Amino acid sequence: MNLVTTPASTVDVLRLSFGDAVQENVSLAPYTSARIGGLADIFIMVKSATELMDVMKVIWKQGAPYTILGGGSNVLVSDKGVRGVVVLNRAKEVRFESGDQPTVWCEAGVVFSNLANRCASKGLSGLEWAATVPGTVGGAVYGNAGAFGSDMSESLIWADVLTKNGTEKFTVEQMKYGYRTSILKSGDGKTIVLSAMLRLKNANADEVSAKITEFSERRKSTQPPGASMGSMFKNPAGDHAGRLIEAADLKGKRIGNAEISTLHGNFFINHGETKAEDVRALIRLAQETVAKKFNVNLELEVELIGDWSIER
Repeated sequence: MNLVTTPASTVDVLRLSFGDAVQENVSLAPYTSARIGGLADIFIMVKSATELMDVMKVIWKQGAPYTILGGGSNVLVSDKGVRGVVVLNRAKEVRFESGDQPTVWCEAGVVFSNLANRCASKGLSGLEWAATVPGTVGGAVYGNAGAFGSDMSESLIWADVLTKNGTEKFTVEQMKYGYRTSILKSGDGKTIVLSAMLRLKNANADEVSAKITEFSERRKSTQPPGASMGSMFKNPAGDHAGRLIEAADLKGKRIGNAEISTLHGNFFINHGETKAEDVRALIRLAQETVAKKFNVNLELEVELIGDWSIER
């Protein structure tokens, strides 16, 4: 069955510039932290911010639908796959600036936890909270990722963002950050994070590493191992999604090979060959049960990607 629904000209035009890097009907499961998902009609991996800009200019000119993937966390990809072009961002250049007010500039495809550990090794603090955050810097900028009482709004100085008008520099104030959201996430979607400048502080390398170790141990003791999307729901004001799901007696509930973790109710685990539809069914079950028992509407933190139509 040929799943390509995007006009062939998009594939042809992309291949004129990017050659064999452009592939068709590629499984996205290996590129997501949950190891779940169908086929991308068209797939291309980019390895620099410049490549990302070049690819996006072609896609926008063609008017093709597109999806940007970074670390593949906080997303649930449909079993039916993703229409259009999926761009996998592997742009990972990093530059440190020392001095009284040190900074780090990094491309959006940098793995955030790796960056936090690199900072620690250089005696630079400020990103310890990010050492346990899954995904990339681009995703963290886009969704205001956070942990242990801090988030991107406290670390970002500015981000270079590609728009239809070219590259624009968004300051942290212009990002209009809120809880797990930003102007990029709540906007029209025609914005791509290319790179970010983050603020750091000079510190003792051993002390920074010790703080990261402390956070990592706390994370291991409270969050389950295995393939998952990360936190499934946003925490309601004044409460925690995991507590509500546990109070609804849903921990350990299983549909197919998808399970609501017995360790933390806000994590849904893939026990192998799990279907996205099974995870989606667990999501509905949690939302409906919590709404009925506690009159609280759980809002997804995870983003649903791809074709979720009932019929194809």
